[in-house]
Order: sequence, then structure tokens, then C-alpha cells
Amino acid sequence: MSMFVGEKPVTKSKKTLMKNTPAYLKKGDTIGVICPAGYMALDKIQNCLTTFQNWGYKVKLGNTLGGLSANYFSGTDEQRRIDLQKMLDDREIKAVFCARGGYGLGRIIDQIDFKGFKKHPKWIVGFSDVTILHSHIHARFGITTLHAPMASAFNEGENQYTESLRHCLEGRFNEYLAIPHDLNKKGKTQGVLVGGNLSLLTHLIGTASDYNTKGKILFLEDLGEYLYNLDRMMYQMKRSGKFQKLAGLIIGGFTDMKDTERPFGKSAYEIIYDLVRGADFPVCFGFPVSHNKENYALKVGASYNLHVERAGVRLWE
Repeated sequence: MSMFVGEKPVTKSKKTLMKNTPAYLKKGDTIGVICPAGYMALDKIQNCLTTFQNWGYKVKLGNTLGGLSANYFSGTDEQRRIDLQKMLDDREIKAVFCARGGYGLGRIIDQIDFKGFKKHPKWIVGFSDVTILHSHIHARFGITTLHAPMASAFNEGENQYTESLRHCLEGRFNEYLAIPHDLNKKGKTQGVLVGGNLSLLTHLIGTASDYNTKGKILFLEDLGEYLYNLDRMMYQMKRSGKFQKLAGLIIGGFTDMKDTERPFGKSAYEIIYDLVRGADFPVCFGFPVSHNKENYALKVGASYNLHVERAGVRLWE
């Protein structure tokens, strides 16, 4: 169980202070929608597009929606690069919404020109493979992005998770509450929030897109990995210093994890807990950020407060 609180608008003075935050959206603004990685059929995105329009936004579709190729990807590397580049450079677009993740951004990230984006930042929205964009933009430019539900989330109707995306885009106050977990490490902290899909974050280590996690609150989630691979990735994160001098750690959903014929012997959360049990920062498990329906919108690069207490978990800007 979790709860979303988000009615209070961000004050004008706070907006002024967040110089690396893109402008919040207002009615009539345009959201660009693309598939920069895996394929997604047009009929699977219609509910999402209708919702954006009901929220008062215009929608501009990229060429990769519906796919430009017959394989896994929504187009060739060059077609996907061009589609993303156009959205980044289009001054009319105020947010670039990635309809789905999958795999593919790592193949084109080094060919993207961010000069125009740096001068005129806009919201980059998505999760999973879009973790690459979040990490790259934060590491290179310090601009805030949105780790948030994508198109399929709207096929179940609007809910607190899709509504949290709207609140983030519009600059409204977001506060998320989650129930306590037996493995939580209590504490209170504040820091810039970074993170995303664990598999992608480990692949980015040593690249120009890698997060610096020192002094930050790190959140992690993943999908469909073998438990032994989760263990390997967590050791890679630890050995590369990702858990050193953290301000806090948020563990989200680890969905549809798989085991070997001879069992690994620990659950996903137990694997993670064993590597951070001696941490001197607060840790929470079971936070609603995941590949499931429970996936709150989080501003990567924004400052958050995290309280992990006996009564539960509270995360807010």
C-alpha cells in the first residue's frame, strides 16, 4: 500500500531557485511522443494521448511511433536518433515523452547533440531503458528529468501514479508515502535524487553517462533478472563506489525475478539487504517505483527529503 499527496503548487520562489529545472507545463503546451528504443504499436498508446489532451496539452507524434522497422526496435539506430534529435531541438515541444523503453538508447546516446537542449531544457519523461537519458543528462548537464510512467500505464485508466506525472509536469507539490518494511533502515536525510533501472545503471558505469552518487539519494528497480545476476550487479555497484557516501537508498520493485534450477537461496530484497545492512544512511524497501502499476513520477536531479521511520516512509520535495 502507498499513498500519493500532491495538491500544493510549487511556490514561485522555489521555481526561481531550481535553475536547472525545465519550465513547468501549462495548458496549451505541446508534448512530443516518441519511441527511442523498442517498438510500440499505435493502438497501445491511444489512451495515453487522449489523457494528455484531456489534461489540456497538445500532442506531437514522432516518426518512431508504430515502428519504422520489422524487428525489435522502433526504427534503425539512425531513424531513432533523428526522431529524438528533432524532439530535443523543437522549441515548440515542452516535454519529450518516451512511450516505452525496452532496449536501444545505449546504441545512440553518444550521437545525440544536446546543445539546443542545454540552452532550452525540456522535460524528458520515461523509465526502464530511458534510465540512460536520465543518467546522461544529469551527469553531463545537471538538468532535471522525469523517471515516470510511460504509455502502457494509461491503459488501466488514470490513477495516483499517472496523476503524479501530471503533478510533476505542472510543478505541483508531490509527497509520497509508503508502508514500512521489515528490512528498512530508519533515518532522515536530504539530497539530490538519482537512479533508475539497476541493469542500465550497472552498464553505464565507466561511461560518460555514469551517475555520481556521492551525497545523493539513489533509487533502484528492475525487471525479469535472474537472482544471481541481481547479486552480481549489486556487487558491481558496491565495488565501483556507488554506495559510498550515499545520503539514502530507495529500493523499488524487483518484478518477475527468476531463479536457477538450483536455487540461489535468497530473495531479491535479501540479496540487496546483505550488501547494505551496515550502511550509515537510511534505506527503504518496497517503495512504489517499478515496472508494475506502482510507479510514482520522480524528478531525477531534484532535491528530496527522505524519512524512513517505524510508521512508514515519506519522500517529498
